[in-house]
Amino acid sequence: MTEYQYMIVGLGNPGREYRLNRHNLGFMALDEVAERFDMAGFTRKQGRALYTTGQIHEQPVILVKPQTYMNLSGEAVGSLMRFYNIAVEKLLVCVDDLAIPFGTLRLRPRGSAGGQRGLQSIVNVLGSDRFARLRLGIGRPPGQLPSSAYVLQNFDKDEFDVIELVLARAVDVVASFVKDGVVLTMSRYNGPADREG
Repeated sequence: MTEYQYMIVGLGNPGREYRLNRHNLGFMALDEVAERFDMAGFTRKQGRALYTTGQIHEQPVILVKPQTYMNLSGEAVGSLMRFYNIAVEKLLVCVDDLAIPFGTLRLRPRGSAGGQRGLQSIVNVLGSDRFARLRLGIGRPPGQLPSSAYVLQNFDKDEFDVIELVLARAVDVVASFVKDGVVLTMSRYNGPADREG
């Protein structure tokens, strides 16, 4: 069995109807990582996740999309981390975040889930918050729209230019995390996706 050094997880909801939802930005980011580093599509299944494998900067990595729906993401992540013996500091979770302005990325080495239930599920299952998380800002819902409805809306057509920048920057973050670690990567890439990094 290959010894994977890093596990990169994208959070989202399975099913075609959710594919372009705001809540699926983590899945979208992983698709871009797989494409840039010439990994196969997410056709392999283990436990309650789809995954693919490959190398980033000569490090063997496993990319994981939990298929449990967002709020139970920890079930899939925890079982795969145990199976592949991944250290918690080698885990990076990519996730959408309401509390961060649209188009902004924020990498942190650890911390609370901040109300993001997928992250909270992972914290609960691992019994630790000492894993890196890349929060991809989707901004607050407009008007009186409930957050639960907002995150399940598709991105608007006029938002996709920004989404392309966010996803490209997210791939840069993942690559830098693997090559140079979380602290240096934070200093390079935290902020709006359109700033120079």
